[in-house]
Amino acid sequence: MSRIGKLPISLPAKVTVEQKDGVVTVKGPKGELKQEVNPAITVEVKDGTLTVARPDDERQNRALHGLYRALLHNMVVGVSEGYKKELELVGVGYRVTNQGNVLEFSLGYTHQIFLQLPQEIKVETKSERNKNPLVILESADKQLLGQVCAKIRSFRKVEPYKGKGVRFVGEEVRRKSGKSASK
Repeated sequence: MSRIGKLPISLPAKVTVEQKDGVVTVKGPKGELKQEVNPAITVEVKDGTLTVARPDDERQNRALHGLYRALLHNMVVGVSEGYKKELELVGVGYRVTNQGNVLEFSLGYTHQIFLQLPQEIKVETKSERNKNPLVILESADKQLLGQVCAKIRSFRKVEPYKGKGVRFVGEEVRRKSGKSASK
């Protein structure tokens, strides 16, 4: 058995799960998420718990068993508690502002970078004196939130010599010594 797949998912009080035509819908206070499930995998809701089962021990079914259990667990946590990511901009003159769901970055290029965020993501920016600017993203969809964070980080990747770039709050960056240290 899959160690992840066999674990039951406990459903909080305000979360409901429906399955129809191979699509599982999870509704909660933070929103509604949908996920298509392979027909070989069965999803059952009993007594406030969600269980995922597979028909046999074929390699493909074993892989899908753990995958769908993890995806459904992320959906349940997302609609009940939500996910939050914080990014900081490290570098002289790096700034970020938002107007609604449009982020405007100033990252040392000759032009500003504008990013239109999906409606499912709530954004907040903080710029305090003598501190790095912050971008705080919140969403019920963990996959979408991770994808948007990866897109923002791709605008200015953290470089190992000075440590400048866009990074998660608390992220450790492996620093390299420059060429003067080789002597």
